[in-house]
Amino acid sequence: MEEIYLRLFSFGILALGIPLGNFLAKVTKEELCIGKQWFKIIILISFIGAIISLFFKNNVLLFSFLFIVIVTNQSLKINKCKN
Repeated sequence: MEEIYLRLFSFGILALGIPLGNFLAKVTKEELCIGKQWFKIIILISFIGAIISLFFKNNVLLFSFLFIVIVTNQSLKINKCKN
């Protein structure tokens, strides 16, 4: 039962990444446009890190990497650069 609560809490924290990504996209418009390629690399590395942490069964790293993926991806999706 404790494991279920831990999973629900973890997914709730991951869900908070969506509004945080929206907020960061509004606040840091210029930085996102300039460093778009680097943010895509961050998403790729974090996604690979999440997959690797699945094999090592490290939940802390898994959810940390997934949080980074969600926040960064949401920021890039919301911010429409003129390039």
